[in-house]
Amino acid sequence: MTTLEHRPNTALIVVDVQTGVVEAAHDRDTVVANIAALVEKARGEHVPVVWVQHSDDGLVRGGDSWQIVPELSPRETEPLIEKRYGDSFEDTTLEPVLAGLGVGRLVVTGAQTDACIRATLHGALVRGYDATLVSDAHTTEDLTAWGAPPPAQVIAHTNLYWSQEKAPGRTAGTVETKAVTF
Repeated sequence: MTTLEHRPNTALIVVDVQTGVVEAAHDRDTVVANIAALVEKARGEHVPVVWVQHSDDGLVRGGDSWQIVPELSPRETEPLIEKRYGDSFEDTTLEPVLAGLGVGRLVVTGAQTDACIRATLHGALVRGYDATLVSDAHTTEDLTAWGAPPPAQVIAHTNLYWSQEKAPGRTAGTVETKAVTF
């Protein structure tokens, strides 16, 4: 139901599943395994897989911590979007890549739930995309020392509010890995 005309396709978006981003993330191994399963499912159904990689002063492009985790292997033919802001659309090539693929619906996975995942979901919705969050395929680190709720609560809250999100002519929502349809 996207508001983007002539964009009937779906893409799987894998946001910032990088060594330095998820090394201390909540339920890391399960989330990475769920993402790996979704990548294989998408590939098997000829659905584009789009990889997003963040860099900043603490996550230096090309460094070990910047690399996609070893359990996931982007293919050379799959788009890789480099970003410096939380929203994967902001000052990147994501929009033209998705337009070229005819994509109007995004299935979103990755890290960090309370930063880049939320920003990307909202960025997608305001740009006219349908945006589905895979409820058991995103994670965050423990930021309770800085006043944040525990990671499991951050994830649960994000799943709760995104399942209720609405916008005219667009859909949002959540789905578990096992129920994802492309």
